[in-house]
Amino acid sequence: DSMALSAGDVPTMYAVLANSLSADEATRHPAESALAQCEPRPGFCSCLLEIISARGSSCREDVRLLATVYFKNSINRYWRTRRDSYGISNEEKDHLRKNLLLNIREENNQIALQLAVLISKIARLDYPREWRDLFSILAQQLQSADVLASHRVFMVLFRTLKELSTKRLAVDQRNYAEITSHLFEYTWNLWKSDVQTILQNLSMLSQRNDLDSILEQSNDLILICDRWLLCLKIIRQLIFSGYASDSTTAQEVWQVREVCPTVLSAIQSLLPYYSSFKDKQAKLWEFAKRACTKLMKVLVTLQGRHPYSFVHQTVLPATVDFCLNIITNPEQAGASFEEFLIQCMVLVKTVSECKEYKPSATGRVINQSAEPLSLEQKKKNFAAVASDMLKVVLPGDRVVLLCNILIRRYFIYTAKDLEEWSENPESFHHEQNVVQWTEKQRPCAEALFIVIFENYRELLAPVVVSILREAMSVSPPLETDVTSGMLLKDAAYTAAGHVYYELSNYLSFNEWFHGSLSIEISNGHPNMRIIRRKVALLLGQWISEIKGDTRKLVYRALVALLQDNDIAVRLAACSSLCYLFQESSFSELDLFECLPTCWTMCFKLTEDVQEFDSKVQVLNFISVLLEHVGDKVIPFASQLSQFFQKIWDESAGESLLQIQLLTALRTFVSSLGYQSPLSYHMLMPILQSGVNVDSPDALNLLEDSVLLWEATLSNAPSIVSQLMDLFPYLVGIVNRSFDHLEVGVNIVEDYTIFGGSEFLKSHGTSLANVLDTIVGNVNDKGLLTTLPVIDLLIQLFPQEAPPLISSALQKLIFISLSRDDEHNPSRTTVRASSGAILARLLVMNTNFSAQLLSEPALLANIQQSGISLKDNLLLSLVDMWIDK
Repeated sequence: DSMALSAGDVPTMYAVLANSLSADEATRHPAESALAQCEPRPGFCSCLLEIISARGSSCREDVRLLATVYFKNSINRYWRTRRDSYGISNEEKDHLRKNLLLNIREENNQIALQLAVLISKIARLDYPREWRDLFSILAQQLQSADVLASHRVFMVLFRTLKELSTKRLAVDQRNYAEITSHLFEYTWNLWKSDVQTILQNLSMLSQRNDLDSILEQSNDLILICDRWLLCLKIIRQLIFSGYASDSTTAQEVWQVREVCPTVLSAIQSLLPYYSSFKDKQAKLWEFAKRACTKLMKVLVTLQGRHPYSFVHQTVLPATVDFCLNIITNPEQAGASFEEFLIQCMVLVKTVSECKEYKPSATGRVINQSAEPLSLEQKKKNFAAVASDMLKVVLPGDRVVLLCNILIRRYFIYTAKDLEEWSENPESFHHEQNVVQWTEKQRPCAEALFIVIFENYRELLAPVVVSILREAMSVSPPLETDVTSGMLLKDAAYTAAGHVYYELSNYLSFNEWFHGSLSIEISNGHPNMRIIRRKVALLLGQWISEIKGDTRKLVYRALVALLQDNDIAVRLAACSSLCYLFQESSFSELDLFECLPTCWTMCFKLTEDVQEFDSKVQVLNFISVLLEHVGDKVIPFASQLSQFFQKIWDESAGESLLQIQLLTALRTFVSSLGYQSPLSYHMLMPILQSGVNVDSPDALNLLEDSVLLWEATLSNAPSIVSQLMDLFPYLVGIVNRSFDHLEVGVNIVEDYTIFGGSEFLKSHGTSLANVLDTIVGNVNDKGLLTTLPVIDLLIQLFPQEAPPLISSALQKLIFISLSRDDEHNPSRTTVRASSGAILARLLVMNTNFSAQLLSEPALLANIQQSGISLKDNLLLSLVDMWIDK
């Protein structure tokens, strides 16, 4: 019923929402379907807003939360709908906008957050056209607000600014710049006064012992801290989205110079409280930790967005100097917590590799004429200033110190790391290798080392070599105890692996391999897994430097490590073998020698690993092997088929893993070539479920399944009945979308050439359906992909095919005669190709052509569309042939 809902329906609506949360199905189902019917009715959102704004014990929190979820869905579905009978009328929208802003001062934090989300969603659609006064109303509310209300206003502001920043049109960006000019000053001043309040309170509280009771009496401090962090996010958002990046404009953004030094000094003032509240008060300790990390993130973000504005004496050198001090001596600064250290490393890394700070060969531009500097000249000058600042803050001795600290301190495994490794070697391996570098301290330190080394390679190569030699002298290859020397050697190997391209000028890989690495790999003591894993990774990194007979020994060493007792070592060997086999100078002969062991170890590894990342890694290795072995895979076909079947059965519901598997199967089928039927007992059921658009995983697996289908056909020696029976699935695929058009057309072509007249007899209707759907609906590019197959059908089956595809052929006549290609070359090509097919039809099956051209429905269609004809269709076509 499209009747509008009104205030009288609120109690009923509340009861229905409550019932839809019931655990009892008999209560829940009717309530859910009643809500679905109410959703499009006018007044639905107004009723929800009444429930959301209700206060008091009679109103359940979970019901209010659910109401906000339905409200959000309605905004997405009906806010833009302009029909009177259903949806949200303009009057109701006005009412909702006004009342949402009146309800901001919500006690419960989680609803308050949902309200902010609702306002931001509507603002994205309605600001500024239908909601011009949004920001002025919020600003007014700030003037008279208590701490809670102003906290809630900033919550709304942050969500709304975030939502509006995703609108990228020029007019939206101008609106955003205008908002920035109105909001920045007030927010920034409040932030500066709040930071003073917070620091005074923290200073007072750090001397007290009755902390918890003081905090319980005054909730205001925690709220002010929260509001202050919200203001920080808003300031960051305004500076980030309120201006185009200065890396393109070379226009300084004055707020960067204004904000960054104050943020840096706030970090310096807050850091000591991290240690002083550590064991005294959890909430304040957590706040100090979170605040310092977020403040540092703001500096990182602003430097990335406006690198030139960051080039100022009070900003760039001061920030880099501070971060370097933290990295080289975190205990002294009381900042030895991982999240903050990571952000300091990220800042030094992004500044060090910032292309805007690289000086040009010609240096600074001195402006002697009265002409203003060009954009490029301005950029050159900024780069020269930045480069000079960085030379002062990062002199040679400090670079060497940083390099030493990164290797000797941050690369070293801690007792906690080794404990995690023992408990779960698999996830430990992935955490070290696959994790996003900004999330963990060691990968982050490694990323920083790589950039610093790249910038100062002549200075640092001898440093790394000397650490390497020192470590090897204190930790001999046959050592079995986990000593500080062994851990330093592991760290030095990490560094040497990353910068192989430079170190190969300083040390001979052959000597290193024979004198140490090969002995270390064969030392099977459990404690030596640390070095075995590192050597396994290092061999993959140094691959381009490994020459001559040593290569064969390296292959054998890595294949031996695939059989290690430790899974982390085996996975490391697996990833290095992948690099080896993909490397250009790799020898296939060496691979064939170790192939049987490789397969056996891969199968065993897949049985032993649990984690998704590990399975993907092994599958990836198997794909690489298959690409290189070609038909040498045939003796292992049955083993591999069993393996693929097992993995497929175990990966049900894990579509990402199944996608990897389908890719590996495609390589497998191509490697088997005409022996591919050896795999059909495993392959056909997988294919059938993959190309069926009604199967549960169709959305994720369809693309890779269609590619596998094509590969199966092009490697088949003949079309067996199971393959023939797959063809009708193509109808569903083409009806669903044209995303896979090119592959689909190849599949039709394979069946046409391969399947012969039996294919036309069995699947003529499906074929007609596929071609008719394509020709009637695709663009010119799609038509040019499809027309050759229609031509092929007429060549191969001039008598049988044309009557089957009569509907598609009529569309081609229509295309040929429509003169809509005057300034459109691709349309001309389509008309000419369609005309050529019809000419072939006329020659090869004249009787059917005559029948087709006298089809009454076709003539009626052509006349309706206003195409001018000669005396008959054939003469018009002759004109077109001559013309083209």
